[in-house]
Amino acid sequence: MVLLKNTFALLLIFLCMSFSPLHHGWANYDQKKVLDYTGVIQESAYENPHATIKVTDNKKEWTVVLAPVSRMQTRGVTADMVKKGASLRVVGYPHKKIKNEMRAERIFINNQKYELR
Repeated sequence: MVLLKNTFALLLIFLCMSFSPLHHGWANYDQKKVLDYTGVIQESAYENPHATIKVTDNKKEWTVVLAPVSRMQTRGVTADMVKKGASLRVVGYPHKKIKNEMRAERIFINNQKYELR
């Protein structure tokens, strides 16, 4: 019985550790630098683990990491609202190492604010 418990505990630890590198973590984003950016969506992926969009304003393109789809839906943000060609404002934080990537704290679509965290 003890061997079975130890085996189960080791298996559980292994499983937890094996999936942890797959999640990027919000610590990789600099929360001391707030970005406020308005642009047009060039690409959109409304899928898990996080929806993402590419937004440009003719000067710069950002890859924006949004919330998981379930949270987006709970907040009232549909796939249609963040599709290619839509204009929006994003307030978020830049990635510490990946140039031109940010995570969105909130987005504004048609002057309506959507909190994503």
